[in-house]
Amino acid sequence: MKETADYSKLLHLYRRAGLGSLPPREVPLRKAVASLFQISESFTPIEVISAAEVARQRQETRQTMMAGADPKATVKDRLKENQELTRDLNVAWINQMATSQEALRERMALFWHGHFACRIQQQPYLVQNYLHTLRRHALGHFGDLLMAVSKEPAMLQFLNNQQNRKNSPNENFAREVMELFTLGRGHYTEKDIQEAARAFTGWRYSPEGTFVFQERLHDPGSKTFLGRTGTFRGEDIIQILLEEKQTARYLTEKLYRSFVNEVPHPARIDALAEGFYRSGYDIGKLMRTIFEADWFYDESNRASLIKSPVELLVGMQRTLSTTVTDKQSLLYVQKVLGQVLLYPPNVAGWPGGYNWIDSSSLLFRMQLPFMLAGTLESKVQSKNDGDVNTQALNRRGRSLKATIDWDRWAQTFQKVPPKELPTVVASRLLAVLPAAGVLTDITQKAGAYTDRTAQIRYLTLAFMSLPEYQVG
Repeated sequence: MKETADYSKLLHLYRRAGLGSLPPREVPLRKAVASLFQISESFTPIEVISAAEVARQRQETRQTMMAGADPKATVKDRLKENQELTRDLNVAWINQMATSQEALRERMALFWHGHFACRIQQQPYLVQNYLHTLRRHALGHFGDLLMAVSKEPAMLQFLNNQQNRKNSPNENFAREVMELFTLGRGHYTEKDIQEAARAFTGWRYSPEGTFVFQERLHDPGSKTFLGRTGTFRGEDIIQILLEEKQTARYLTEKLYRSFVNEVPHPARIDALAEGFYRSGYDIGKLMRTIFEADWFYDESNRASLIKSPVELLVGMQRTLSTTVTDKQSLLYVQKVLGQVLLYPPNVAGWPGGYNWIDSSSLLFRMQLPFMLAGTLESKVQSKNDGDVNTQALNRRGRSLKATIDWDRWAQTFQKVPPKELPTVVASRLLAVLPAAGVLTDITQKAGAYTDRTAQIRYLTLAFMSLPEYQVG
């Protein structure tokens, strides 16, 4: 027995848009899509450090220095504290993804985190504001998101725009805004980068962590950018980029590869991009069009995407109502699998796809269900990434501290006849069923359990540890 065709579509939708949540039964597909968007209209801020706390830190540091304390020791202590707060923010976001009803908003924010990749561990308040912007605008209009992210102090620092002055322009920020955020490579010239960099001079941020425009550092002269000429400022450059249809095409293809299939479909992408452009870059409208399209549910688009480490971890947590009680465990899993939130490898973000999988990460992925269930300790160590916290995580993270609500999970199969249980559990968890021999072997081993909940527990862990569970 397999799930009905309609419920199979719902499962596919929730794997892609709902971070692995189980969809309600007997709900029409369009109504389910509408519900995902309606619920995600809500927005719950995440806060691990307040503006008042930042002000207190700055005052305390000044007083300590004035009292004659060792400057290096004072700075070192503050950096250590701030790095810990950034880790707290990481864990808070993971927990939000794992428990929030606003699953689509969080999934979109995860996409935008990779698109607008940013890494500055030493200033958690700036990182928190950056994350707030991604999550708040995740389903809004891309123009608003682009402008807001571009003015985030975290991004200005990460891309060196603090060093961009009229007499000494820094082109890094301008280059990445075009190459990674809007047009993509090959759709602008070096001269466009130089002129855009001049327009962005004066974009800075205050010690309190707010955007400021410093006119005295801005180059007010005439600039020619993408065929237009004027005394442009940064806002003008962003508006011109939004007027380019290539921006809509670039973004649409990237979203298609992330939510539909890594193999692009030019005709579909062209049609979607045209609608995206005409809508004024309405992200929610574009995603709704994708999720309501018949082709989204084609067999060729199912099991076609490798789950990112965060999707894998959060999907397990949501499916099994899992609570990870130790933040070090969550950090350890991310480090081993190669995706640490708020710590992307570079400005291009994570490459994704098959890059998520190597011999050690695949082994760990297949062990992870048993680790969450407390029946296995991992011998896989996270790779050395230069973070002094990594060695400590390797020591403490091998045994994950988590609890799973097995009774709640078992209740979802209450009406399933015993003989059909293995196939139904597999259908709920896997986008594609395993080979007949594998299914038979797991079914036979599950038969050794007389208690139904124990049997479901075994089936669940067995199916989650298969290669088929790595795709969605």
